[in-house]
Amino acid sequence: MARTSVRITPLLALSFSAALLLTATGCGGDSDTSATSSSSSGAEGDAAGKDSPVVVATTSWEGAFAKAAGAEDVTVIVPESVQHAPDYDPKPSDLAAVADADFVLYAPFEPYAEKFKEAAGGDAELVEVNLDNDADKAKAEVTRLGKMFGTEATAAEWITSFDTEYGKLQKELKSAWPDGKAPTAVAQVFAAWSAKLAGAEVVGTYGPEAVTAKQLSDLSKKKPQLVLDNVHMATGTVLPDSGARQVGIVNYPDRKLDLLTVYKNAATTLEKAMKAS
Repeated sequence: MARTSVRITPLLALSFSAALLLTATGCGGDSDTSATSSSSSGAEGDAAGKDSPVVVATTSWEGAFAKAAGAEDVTVIVPESVQHAPDYDPKPSDLAAVADADFVLYAPFEPYAEKFKEAAGGDAELVEVNLDNDADKAKAEVTRLGKMFGTEATAAEWITSFDTEYGKLQKELKSAWPDGKAPTAVAQVFAAWSAKLAGAEVVGTYGPEAVTAKQLSDLSKKKPQLVLDNVHMATGTVLPDSGARQVGIVNYPDRKLDLLTVYKNAATTLEKAMKAS
């Protein structure tokens, strides 16, 4: 049983605003980084004869992918006090942590990624992570990272447990379908993965750009039962006069870096919404 020492900064739900893809927006904090430890199971023999790689992740999302892939030493940079992750201004201590890393995980839309690249120099391997909670894409990313870290067996073990839990959640959600039929849904593009989890029929999507009046009209005409909204970009009720039940979907894992919890929490929220429909 491998012990996972996870050095992380507590992380609130991070804003994933429309401006994420183009520029940093929102407000941030400047609290100090704190250290926390947790344990998880791992396969014996991974990276035999080698120390566990030191991984620095910009946010808990990248950090959770790293942990699922088998990384035992993970540091998350963006602190809990930051409401909008892209607005974070890295401190010298953050850049120092990057300098000591074997791998630095980041997303291309994060404006501070360039600072981390510069701080990493030639020692750390810079890894651009595909942040998508779609089940197939998430498993592919965990597999890819496991190969990089030399922890393929642990990554495969996580995927096996993920498949089991995901299948269980899908079965439970199917039993909650209104009148025994798959619900129709409109989904924010970064929350569409939750429709797949619920087995919902997606009749339209919106975002990440601001929704126009015409788009709202067109989406309302689809008469969806659910609106799957990304809480990191929430702007109030999306289709206020459609009669659809709005469901807030969270993409970022909490400070424990447990990626599975994201799916479990989404399933709980979806089940309640469908039973109330």
